[in-house]
Amino acid sequence: MSGCKSNGKSKAVLGLALVPFLALGACTVAPPTGPSITALPGPGKSFQQFQYDDARCQNYAQSRMSGSAQEASAASQNANGSAVIGTLIGAAAGAALGSLGGNAGAGAAIGAGAGLLGGASVAGGQAQSAADSMQGRYDTFYAQCMVGNGEVLQQPPPPPVYYAPAPPVYYYAPY
Repeated sequence: MSGCKSNGKSKAVLGLALVPFLALGACTVAPPTGPSITALPGPGKSFQQFQYDDARCQNYAQSRMSGSAQEASAASQNANGSAVIGTLIGAAAGAALGSLGGNAGAGAAIGAGAGLLGGASVAGGQAQSAADSMQGRYDTFYAQCMVGNGEVLQQPPPPPVYYAPAPPVYYYAPY
């Protein structure tokens, strides 16, 4: 019976080979699918009327976000480009520094890994910023529609107020 034996080294190589794909996959941006704010039924509104207004306002907000799919795709491509550029810059810098030490290949591999991590972290920040921007616009359209239909938006709690402690009291004491 002949078969392939799997050893720990091949699993480690396979795991390392999947890292770039996982890093690039984390940089995807999806358009908003619903509001991230809380709306409540307005005074005198039934829950059925609230649900109708909610569905209508979600459709309104989605219609106002007509270019969001293209914007999400462009943001994902930009994020992936940043990760690839970081990898290439890291590999070049690693090869240059590795050649000084006599091992350009190992330096390039280490530099590429460091560049991928750095590029992916920058790309992840860019992707999150783009997603937050789209969600904020969606929430604005949704909120305008809900308030226009007489519904109530839940307000965030006020920030806590901190007071400085009272100064210590000193008394005059004769010697």
